[in-house]
Amino acid sequence: MRRFWVFLISFFPLLALAQEGEKIDAKSLRASENLTREATRELADDDFVDAEANFRRAISKSVENPVAPYNLGNAYYTKESYGEAFGRFKEAGERAGEKPQKHQAYHNMGNVYMKQKDYQKAVEAYKEALRNNPADEETRYNLALAKEMQKKDQEQQKNDQDDEKDQQDQEQKDQQNQDQDQNQGGDQDQQEDQENQQDGDSEKEENKEGDGEKKQEQDRQPEQKDQPQQPRPNQLSPQQIQNLLQAMENEEKKVKEKLDAQKVKGAQVKAEKDW
Repeated sequence: MRRFWVFLISFFPLLALAQEGEKIDAKSLRASENLTREATRELADDDFVDAEANFRRAISKSVENPVAPYNLGNAYYTKESYGEAFGRFKEAGERAGEKPQKHQAYHNMGNVYMKQKDYQKAVEAYKEALRNNPADEETRYNLALAKEMQKKDQEQQKNDQDDEKDQQDQEQKDQQNQDQDQNQGGDQDQQEDQENQQDGDSEKEENKEGDGEKKQEQDRQPEQKDQPQQPRPNQLSPQQIQNLLQAMENEEKKVKEKLDAQKVKGAQVKAEKDW
């Protein structure tokens, strides 16, 4: 893969950007150019702090100087301060009056977008750079690469969306299965509760029936005490048995008296034997 080019130039030809009839502040422009040269030398000597300060001073001195913001943008790009670099490249492109200057500014804006993985905006920046210089092969290569990366990014986003949808569908399916299992478990528990309730009701009914029978039995018992017992078929009643026993006892008494009388009447004393 070819690396992106950052067009670090020391100076652009400083051309007048004013329309005909407008007066250019030559003194301010010269002061801005001098500060730009000094800042560029300091940047070459790795004195970034002083270089940044002088570039800023040069930018504030004159709006007709596109070199100062462009070179400061390159300095920020080298430091990977891509947000600040983009701002300076954009400023340089707006100040530039010649197509070569605009081409280089938009080319570097495209490079910043590539670093930020904003491939759609990178494509637009490279296209604008080619409008100002159609013959630049480096910009054309970067444009093709940006389009390829944009396509891959869109495919990745689509795959991520599909994966997210699949995950949501799976989670929804799992939730439905879980709800179904819970409902089945609840129905089973409810059925068991109903069966237990039915068993309890049956047991209560049996107890109720038993209590009713017991109560009926208790209700009948007082009536049995007040009324004489009815004789069973082919059996003597208790009263008859009592009368029979009494008769037998009287009969035995008579027989005994009779026997006792006979013993007294017929008793004899033995005489002594004569020898």
